[in-house]
Amino acid sequence: MKSNLKKTMCVLAASAVLALSLAGCGGTAEEPAQDTQTEETTISGTVSTNGSTSMEKVIGALSEQFMADNSGVTITYDPTGSGTGIESVSTGSCDIGLSSRNLKDEETEKGLEGTVVALDGIAIIVNEACPVEDLSLEQIASIFTGEISDWSELGGEAGAIACIGREAGSGTRDGFESITGTEDTCVLSQELTSTGAVIEAVKSNPNAIGYASLSSAENQEGIKMVTVGGVACSEETVLDGSYVIQRPFLLVTKADTQLSEAAQAFFDFATSADANDLIRTAGAVPVA
Repeated sequence: MKSNLKKTMCVLAASAVLALSLAGCGGTAEEPAQDTQTEETTISGTVSTNGSTSMEKVIGALSEQFMADNSGVTITYDPTGSGTGIESVSTGSCDIGLSSRNLKDEETEKGLEGTVVALDGIAIIVNEACPVEDLSLEQIASIFTGEISDWSELGGEAGAIACIGREAGSGTRDGFESITGTEDTCVLSQELTSTGAVIEAVKSNPNAIGYASLSSAENQEGIKMVTVGGVACSEETVLDGSYVIQRPFLLVTKADTQLSEAAQAFFDFATSADANDLIRTAGAVPVA
């Protein structure tokens, strides 16, 4: 009897020790320890972008992917042109401006910052029926200032050259004129407000010549991109600098204004190596 009582007491003692041990570990034999992992933070909000029409494909690809990865975020894009986009950041009417030209001194003096997200070639485009295949930088400048006015002067068929360009404030125009040295001296047959409109105008006129973003002009039917000094406009030639008519694509922000959580997350994504394939697919040259 004493032996059985002793065994029973030992079992009870062992059970008590086990219970205390489990309690010290935060659980019981029947109740598992609580999960201490925290839930991931969900980003939400609206990010407004405004500016360069040439950046439409790039900003569209980046926005689509970011919104797919972050369902609580909506990104808007207003294609108003670089100058308006830069001004919108300055006045606070958008989160991130889009510029297809470098910022001017007076803009940086206002506290604006430009971050290069990609590079873009400015393609020189002619109607697909035009026999001219290559032009020098000097010839391009002479065409747009009116010094060369007929295609026969360039080895083409006789016909008055129609120069198609962008409106004042356009980043594409600013980039083209600054590189060709034709600021305020271009003689244009048509001055249009978007890259797409320039392409359509050149498509419809066999004597037309214009300029457009590489990302917008490549693979377009009805036009062709001429080589400049023997160098084709492509991702490789833009990146290595051998194609001379090129400019940056910028994300413009205010140095003294903190972006919202959603806007900062999108900015960080767009300027990271994770965005390279999207930028490349959109026809621009990634730099991250």
